[in-house]
Amino acid sequence: MYIRLSREDGDKQESESICNQRKILQRYIVDEGLTLVREYVDDGVSGTTFDRPGFNELLQDIEKHSIDMVITKDLSRLGRDYIKTGFYIEDYFPKNNIRYVSVTDGIDTYVDSTNNDITPFKAIMNDMYAKDISKKIRSVYKEKQRQGEYLCSIPAYRI
Repeated sequence: MYIRLSREDGDKQESESICNQRKILQRYIVDEGLTLVREYVDDGVSGTTFDRPGFNELLQDIEKHSIDMVITKDLSRLGRDYIKTGFYIEDYFPKNNIRYVSVTDGIDTYVDSTNNDITPFKAIMNDMYAKDISKKIRSVYKEKQRQGEYLCSIPAYRI
């Protein structure tokens, strides 16, 4: 199972969202009678990049043929870059005989389902969401700059 949460989503040691994703995936594994081989976690890493330590370990295990299935809570946990997400779901996973399941989206690449047909559209929406949030955050910082507000963290020294 693969679990991911970006920095913007939470900064605790292990966020509540990570725990919730884990519970959902563990329940799915038990309900479906599957065997958990390994858990891969990227806590505090954006889904707009695929250069993530946990995800890279997952890819290494795919290359070693150690796993045959990847399960995420939803498609956005796999990634928010629709081109690369599409590459993994449509090209890389099938070429490596990897079944991909997104539990809450109802996506399962081993089942013929209309949920699988709308996967590219969900990936595009996840990508657009990430870009939209980034624009909103930048606009807030620009407005604070215009108003002369302090934008940094705690200063390193005091005068």
